[in-house]
Amino acid sequence: MNSLKLFLWVAVTSSTQFGQSARDIVAEAQKRSQADSQRYEGLLQVIDSKGKTSEKQWIYERLGSHGKSKATIRFTAPAEVKGVALLVVNHPDRASDQWMWTPAINRERRIALQDRRTRFFGTDFSFEDLEERDIDHYEYSMSGEEAIEGEPCWRIEARPRPGKKSQYTRSVMWIRKNYTYAQMENYSEDKLIRRLKYRRMENAQGIWTARTLEIEDFTRSSRTILKLESLKYNLLLTDDQFSVQALRRG
Repeated sequence: MNSLKLFLWVAVTSSTQFGQSARDIVAEAQKRSQADSQRYEGLLQVIDSKGKTSEKQWIYERLGSHGKSKATIRFTAPAEVKGVALLVVNHPDRASDQWMWTPAINRERRIALQDRRTRFFGTDFSFEDLEERDIDHYEYSMSGEEAIEGEPCWRIEARPRPGKKSQYTRSVMWIRKNYTYAQMENYSEDKLIRRLKYRRMENAQGIWTARTLEIEDFTRSSRTILKLESLKYNLLLTDDQFSVQALRRG
């Protein structure tokens, strides 16, 4: 090993051993994305295993952040899914509570834990993927550094803490050196289930945000591209907008 290689190896080892831990990095990424509320209009392109593309649109609203939040997703198009809505109530110490409202049958239903692995209304997001990940739900370890699309990243492995119910036994996260997410892979044992890519980063009201999310489902050979439009943070939202009763009101 020549002196340059030795220096680089020592520098990388030192930054990992004596600098930030994997948990520190995830905590900083979470801190920098902190906002009291969020709203966006989402355009989704769902591409099936044969390459056929369909489009959906939804409105997403969230009050609170990181483990203590409430969020609603309401489809606005096409006509066959318009009005379908999901309420997610995230908790710091247990799995989220979820209810889905279907106007065609004029009823809501609670999403059971065993059903969280299923797809959310024809997209490649599962119900669990729509929860807000909180740092305290997982244990972290550093697994190296790697560039994603030319950007240097930390590669961090996360495993659910005991008591955290998840379809995934582990996740691998790539976090850019500016503490924004670049990519996440979710596994069941050694099988890759889904990969999520964070693209088109923009500074929105001081928060660096991926305006395009692309999730690929390897069990179905399909993918969904979500584009965030009309994005706003820290707007005035109230608790009564995030209830089962509010789902029914539309």
